[in-house]
Amino acid sequence: MKQCFFAVDLGATSGRTILGAFTPAGLELEEVNRFPNHLIEAGGHFYWDIYELYRHIVEGLKQAARKGDVEITSIGIDTWGVDFVCVGRDGGFLRQPYAYRDPHTAGAPDAFFTRVPRSHVYGWTGIQVMNFNSLFQLDTLRRNHDSALAAADKILFIPDALSYMLTGEMVTEYTIASTAQLVNANTRKLEDALLNELGLTQANFGRFVYPGDRVGVLTKEIQRMTGLGSIPVIAVAGHDTASAVAAVPAMNRNFAYLSSGTWSLMGIEADAPVINKETEELNFTNEGGVEGTIRLLKNICGMWLLERCRAEWGETSYPELIAEADACEPFRSLINPDDALFANPANMEQAIRTYCSDHRQPIPQTRGQIVRCIFESLALRYRQVLDNLRHLSPRPVEALHVIGGGSRNDLLNQWTANAVGIPVIAGPSEATAIGNVMIQALTTGAARDVASMRQLINRSIPLKTFHPQDMEVWDTAYLSFRGL
Repeated sequence: MKQCFFAVDLGATSGRTILGAFTPAGLELEEVNRFPNHLIEAGGHFYWDIYELYRHIVEGLKQAARKGDVEITSIGIDTWGVDFVCVGRDGGFLRQPYAYRDPHTAGAPDAFFTRVPRSHVYGWTGIQVMNFNSLFQLDTLRRNHDSALAAADKILFIPDALSYMLTGEMVTEYTIASTAQLVNANTRKLEDALLNELGLTQANFGRFVYPGDRVGVLTKEIQRMTGLGSIPVIAVAGHDTASAVAAVPAMNRNFAYLSSGTWSLMGIEADAPVINKETEELNFTNEGGVEGTIRLLKNICGMWLLERCRAEWGETSYPELIAEADACEPFRSLINPDDALFANPANMEQAIRTYCSDHRQPIPQTRGQIVRCIFESLALRYRQVLDNLRHLSPRPVEALHVIGGGSRNDLLNQWTANAVGIPVIAGPSEATAIGNVMIQALTTGAARDVASMRQLINRSIPLKTFHPQDMEVWDTAYLSFRGL
């Protein structure tokens, strides 16, 4: 029987379950099932369907159980950050969880900072201020007299809510909690001063755990439904970016990473939080990582821009759109990908055209021009953020590792190398699932440490390196971009 680790990897648009195993050739991954993750719009709000996600996970476990040559060693769950479920005293969920793209948190940070100074919040947490951080979601619910929050006995972040559905055990995993802007970056525990302001206490959260800690075992109900035994569920790095960064195939620590998906998250690994006036002004974030590291990073609006356009274009294939973009005139129009206009517009293509019109640039007319505008703007935004990271990093940044789905986009990877001026190493595209599997492997002793894991990934996964080209042209374009 092949010993496998079962990874649940949920993104903001899709999810999948994967079996990972170690063989003499390295790491093997096998996808079990893949499924969409749709926002539910009802009553003026956007929600996640936590029960549908649970159903797909159970289906994945059933399919894995039917494989005659596989024995599951453990299970781990990673998801996107900040969102949470309110749980009643009887253990039941009180409402489907709000999605971070719900507009109810517009202006929420300013409302909170009238009571607690922004500098105090950043000084405690080191987390960049974004409308949808859990801190501001919770404060918004409190100010709106939300019935679910008023009745809540526990707050569970999404991966912890799903592990609770599998095990009956309530935990609060460190890396996912760190995205909430509720964790003190230095103590690496929930910050009481912020909880008090929300009318919450430590008792309103599950047992605090770190990557590699055991949550519990599958309930009798899940065992009966799936045909599996009392398999342990491990708290991996519950935030998908933390799992992905664990899988960066770097041979030393002189690197930056770009986790490229719906969001682009660019950062470095640090041994301690970097919290000062400069990081506060630049709105950099200090999120929890594995083995006690801190992920000093910046959230950048990533492939969300193109995903929303593709939805309006009938889901045209990526290769077709990339070819159209490559054939278009360079640097015709540029946007700031992080402009509020692009957060959740009714029509992304029109939002891009409106931005270009407002900034007195040629308005993109074709799909290729829209896609080229998105890719060039992202590459230039990556340079802007990397320049700041180089200044903040205690180590030189010699390469940029692009991981996640965006690592398969050769055109954007080449343009990113041109913009940032250092080699871009692309892969693995399945970094999040690999990181999830490898934290489970560390827990069981099948792997030694993160450094050896990364070397194994480097040997096991095909990687592609892009060297900078046409740097003078991109330097000129960068000046125009900064002018926006």
